[in-house]
Amino acid sequence: MAADTECGEYFIREIEKNDGRVLKLKQCYKGDVGCVVWDAAIVLAKYLETKHFSNPASSGGSAWAGRSVLELGAGTGLVGLMAATLGADVTVTDLEDLQSLLKVNIHDNQALISSGSITAKVLKWGEDVSDCLTPPHYVLMADCIYYEQSIVPLVESLKVLAGPETCIICCYEQRTEGINPQVEKQFFELLHQHFSCEEVPLDKQDPEFSSPDIHILHIQRKV
Repeated sequence: MAADTECGEYFIREIEKNDGRVLKLKQCYKGDVGCVVWDAAIVLAKYLETKHFSNPASSGGSAWAGRSVLELGAGTGLVGLMAATLGADVTVTDLEDLQSLLKVNIHDNQALISSGSITAKVLKWGEDVSDCLTPPHYVLMADCIYYEQSIVPLVESLKVLAGPETCIICCYEQRTEGINPQVEKQFFELLHQHFSCEEVPLDKQDPEFSSPDIHILHIQRKV
């Protein structure tokens, strides 16, 4: 597959998995926020490999095996790719402009995916999500709490996409400048109307890839 340079020339970010294999993510020198690998995406990707998701019934295998996963605001696709390498059946979603980058990264890392699968789809928050109406086991989102205008559509999409058994795992970097605190406050006020949240403590995250200002939350629909 030839690399589409729609968002500029690429450079590579490598993320080593616990098994020693390396995910290689193309990023764009120029483009919107979705064109680069953000720290929150790395923290979330590495969290998926922690003991929290080990499966004792399968001789130490991953609890991701055979699970359906939907990633929102996937950007470069790192988080979804990590889940796919752990055996999950993943759909990574983002806007039309990011599809070329997502597909390039899926192609370039396909050799690391044996029992899982991954596909890319266009999904714009707050609009028709009929292609994703079967509630997944997991919804993953990294650094999606960013633009003020996207907060209401994001929560509306979560309400439609998440079933009663769906676990939403949200990872975000807490930013203290400008409008960011207000955006986060608005997001959580809306979210708490329909969902409950539990923060993952640092000692349950990857010991190397974690930070006090990057938070991981488990979110589920209220009964």
